[in-house]
Amino acid sequence: MNLQPTHLPPADAPDYRPFWGELPLHRHVDRTVAAHANNIAVIDGTRRLTFLELDRLSQRAARGLRQLGLGAGDVIAYQLPNWWEAVVMFLAAARLGATVNPLLPIFGARELEFTLRQSGARAAIIPGTYRGVDYPALWAALRSSLPQLDFLFVARDAAAPGLRSLSEFLDIPEVLDTRLDRALRPEVTPAEATDPGAILMLMYTSGTTAEPKGVLHTHQSLIAEVRSLERVHQLTPADRTLMPSPLTHISGVIHAILTPALLGTSAVLMDRWEPTRAIELLARERVTYMVGAPTFLQDILAHADSAPQHDLSSLRLFSCGGAGVSPELMRRARQRLPHCVTKRVYGSTEFPTLTTTGADDALTRGIDSEGRAIWPAAIRIADEFGASLPVGCEGEVQGRGPECFAGYLDTTLNTESFTSDGWFRTGDLGVLDADGYLRITGRLKDIIIRKGEKISVKEVEDLIAEHPAIAEVALIPRPDAATGERACAVVRLRPGATIDLPSLTAFLATKGLAKQKWPEQLDIVSDFPRTESGKILRAKL
Repeated sequence: MNLQPTHLPPADAPDYRPFWGELPLHRHVDRTVAAHANNIAVIDGTRRLTFLELDRLSQRAARGLRQLGLGAGDVIAYQLPNWWEAVVMFLAAARLGATVNPLLPIFGARELEFTLRQSGARAAIIPGTYRGVDYPALWAALRSSLPQLDFLFVARDAAAPGLRSLSEFLDIPEVLDTRLDRALRPEVTPAEATDPGAILMLMYTSGTTAEPKGVLHTHQSLIAEVRSLERVHQLTPADRTLMPSPLTHISGVIHAILTPALLGTSAVLMDRWEPTRAIELLARERVTYMVGAPTFLQDILAHADSAPQHDLSSLRLFSCGGAGVSPELMRRARQRLPHCVTKRVYGSTEFPTLTTTGADDALTRGIDSEGRAIWPAAIRIADEFGASLPVGCEGEVQGRGPECFAGYLDTTLNTESFTSDGWFRTGDLGVLDADGYLRITGRLKDIIIRKGEKISVKEVEDLIAEHPAIAEVALIPRPDAATGERACAVVRLRPGATIDLPSLTAFLATKGLAKQKWPEQLDIVSDFPRTESGKILRAKL
């Protein structure tokens, strides 16, 4: 399947060509390898790959895929943990001019059959048995319904009949030649073979409320995203990120694959989130920044005091996004990590980073807002009829910019997702202030309607999160015969803490919250159902 952009902006849309550039991803990789050949690109356990080693491996993979008849326009999927093999195969597919399709490791048979059938993927890379799941058996059961899936590779395990070993395919020697010898690195594709406007990545949303939606990103939109982060986060080759978010999630792809490929930064991979292990890696590898869901920051703060031997002073930046971020969490982080700028960031799979704060305003506005649109991106607030709203009014957040996706694979989804004048409808509710700072107030559907009155989930959650006994909260609607819906607070407590509903509502009364907004039910859980990136699965609650 030769994927093409499905959403074309109107003729009067801004010209983003200066921010897209004229080169596909692999040309940027060539420049990075030339400049930083022997610097570390990826750390995966005891495996440390330099940029040159990573490039050699991705070149081998690209040549092998081409010999199998794969090339421009083909879809190559991977459902891998945070292993270096995912980075190699992403870059190999990009060099071929193919489309990369990262699939979340938590996807089961239902999600896999839907996504693979829709994408038409011709090749896929999977683990063997990982975290109790037999992936070869899972995929073998699907292959009869996926006739287009010609090649299936298994990483780090012996291949079963009908599958190929990725290690044998790459033919990895014990020691890779580290000389930067261009004669040993022949081009897999000529420079003109890959249009930078071609689809580089097909990524499915987590599908928490409906079937997964296939999001299309071009070389240009992803390159523009990285360049915008380079400016606002002041990233340099000296920066190193710790990446617990999956390399099949937009955050993992951007910061652990594309940012190193374009900027020469490096990434430390975690295939399973363990707070004490994360703190050890932060200190040992001198990690400088992280971008991730609030749960990662919460866990680091909760465990840092019990590991005083680990020096976390190298961590200069933590951008928190991907789920509701409470101001109280930002305040606690700044008290515990005074050397680190903790701030909020707002984006999605479709528009990876729409707003945040930078070096000049993170300390003053990174707690109470999601920041401002990263130029040349722009945001506006619209009412239910699509009309722009003035400063201070709540409405739907809409955005446009060079890093916005190129539409959904299912083109029928584009009509309700884009306005007639080309703005992306995020589905989030927000307010802009006079200085252009955005505050997310909820989702269009993240409301509770009690006796006809709408209650903002985000507003109540932020206040509950300030209670000293509560580590994390999700407010959900429950059906109620008398009121239509009642608010149920589902909470995870701090170690040793207790709480009941009367004490919680008394606390909310001290915060001045209207009684009509108080939760009428309290459920205490040991943890929440989550996506791989840490986002709470509200639908399962």
